[in-house]
Amino acid sequence: MDDDELITATARGDDVALRQLFARHAPWLAARLRAVLPAADVEDVLQETFLAVWRGAGAYRGDGVGGWIWGIGRRQAALWLRRRGRADTLPIDALPDDVAPADDPAELAVTNAQLIDVLDALGPAGSPHRETWRLMYVEDRSVAEVAELTGVPAGTVKSRAHQARRMIRAAVRREGPLPEGGL
Repeated sequence: MDDDELITATARGDDVALRQLFARHAPWLAARLRAVLPAADVEDVLQETFLAVWRGAGAYRGDGVGGWIWGIGRRQAALWLRRRGRADTLPIDALPDDVAPADDPAELAVTNAQLIDVLDALGPAGSPHRETWRLMYVEDRSVAEVAELTGVPAGTVKSRAHQARRMIRAAVRREGPLPEGGL
């Protein structure tokens, strides 16, 4: 069976199909998760991801199983980190949704290291520009929410967000192009 057929079977409640999806996709997903999560959390997030695949298989729209599973895994990892108070530990939400499965864990590590270097241009975790970027672009909060959370006027939030985008663009130019699937 191909992946689309396995998703259809999973949506009908076929646990054998889910196990086959897991066997095909868990290795590359684990490698991607290891690049952005503490090692101790990878297995748990994999389980949460495939539980969400099981529950959400009926909603799959045929846009590519690998990208769909990565999207679920990415959201599960972000939720996992948020529940543990570590949402700003690694920039999992900065990774794009439309990545293809990667076969090379070393490539993933290089991409993640470059991404972290680029984000370091915003300053240390908790600094005004980095915190504004995190709240607006990782947590998807509005300008008004960020202003309230940080205790600064909305105009300051907008200014910091603009400056953060400029700083990231400059850092990307310094780093050179990221491998496909990066920032």
